[in-house]
Amino acid sequence: MTDSYPNPTLSFPILIVDDDHLLRRILETSLKAAGYEVVAAENGKDALELFKNQYFPIVMTDWIMPEMDGLELCRAIRNEVTDRYTFIILLTSLDSKNDVIAGLESGADEYLVKPVNQTELKARLKTARRILDLENNLQKSLEEIRSLSLVDPVTGTYNRRFMDDRINQEIKRAYRYEHSLALILISINNFAQISETCGYYSGDLVLKGCADCLVEAVRKDVDWLVRYGDEEFLVVLPETDAAGAMIVAKRLRIRIATMAIKIYANEIRVTASFGVASFTASRQKLGVTAQLLLDKADQCLHQAREDGTDSIKGIQLS
Repeated sequence: MTDSYPNPTLSFPILIVDDDHLLRRILETSLKAAGYEVVAAENGKDALELFKNQYFPIVMTDWIMPEMDGLELCRAIRNEVTDRYTFIILLTSLDSKNDVIAGLESGADEYLVKPVNQTELKARLKTARRILDLENNLQKSLEEIRSLSLVDPVTGTYNRRFMDDRINQEIKRAYRYEHSLALILISINNFAQISETCGYYSGDLVLKGCADCLVEAVRKDVDWLVRYGDEEFLVVLPETDAAGAMIVAKRLRIRIATMAIKIYANEIRVTASFGVASFTASRQKLGVTAQLLLDKADQCLHQAREDGTDSIKGIQLS
């Protein structure tokens, strides 16, 4: 019996639904003997509650049941918002063309006529696993594409698209918990001159070196880094006040200034200017937006550039 099923694993638990206790037990015993993890319910209502609390890649449900029949269960499962697909096999003693069409239109993927033939069951489970594998691979590909669309290809840091969404979440969280939030806008000094003198490839190496340096110098899984412009980076510091942000900026300034980027037989050293903007959120005083915070950091960065190489300017929003 076990050899007749396609490599069952615990990653494919099956939910079976049937109000006939004997038939439910026979099917459950058969699937468990084949190595599948099985959860059983005696009607659609109970099955739906189980489904809401646990993901089942495969659901095998009888059609005619009390409380909620198989067609209603199929529709309810399809209405559940989930990023993972469930393959539904409808078990029925109704085998007319109209009945089959009604089952498929309700959301079922396949159907089996009762009593279930073991050879047909094997074929349906094999189809289910193939579809689920394809769906899983598709979701992985889509997630990889989405991840790549949020990452700057030169530096490996997040890009502006990621920032536009994430920074608003950080501000909302700051207000929710009345915590501080700070931004550090960093501009590599004389970057255009480096690219023109040493070539654009050298410019990319400088950007990558600075990005790696910044990532290593901030808190992992708390702070995050964005390539903000051609030669600009943005460091977002959750739960960090003005004084703490200035300390971080000074640390980053030293790290960049002491970094040597090797390009062929030469070493390039760079400096950077820093603009710091921060605020401490209060539910009694709303009004700080992402654009406001970014504008203030940009103003501070402009002042730092005017003051000369390796300068830091900051502002605390009240």
